[in-house]
Amino acid sequence: MQSIPVDGTRLGTMTCIVAPEARVANRETGEVRKDRDGQTVYTVGVAVRQDGRRASIIEISVSGEPAGVVEGVQVHVTGLTAFSWAMGDRHGLSFRADSITPAPAPAAPAASRKGSDS
Repeated sequence: MQSIPVDGTRLGTMTCIVAPEARVANRETGEVRKDRDGQTVYTVGVAVRQDGRRASIIEISVSGEPAGVVEGVQVHVTGLTAFSWAMGDRHGLSFRADSITPAPAPAAPAASRKGSDS
């Protein structure tokens, strides 16, 4: 599997569209996937919107439950890496991140001064 670092700053706006869910390692037993340190691996569905109307949806795996990440919130993804994979006739990309956190809310515009000019 080839790993490809991704420059998240060039991806545009990222919004959580599927809240974090524990990734299942074995569907028959319901066992969840753990990382090397024993932390549960979560999957988050993220919509990536670049300039204009172009948008993509990717699933990103991350170790540990991302606090504060819920559907509809813009997110900040740190340490995003893509992995190319192939299994038989199937192939694709999977994504992993060091962390996914809610993006800081944009600053509210300053209230305009109200007053009479007459």
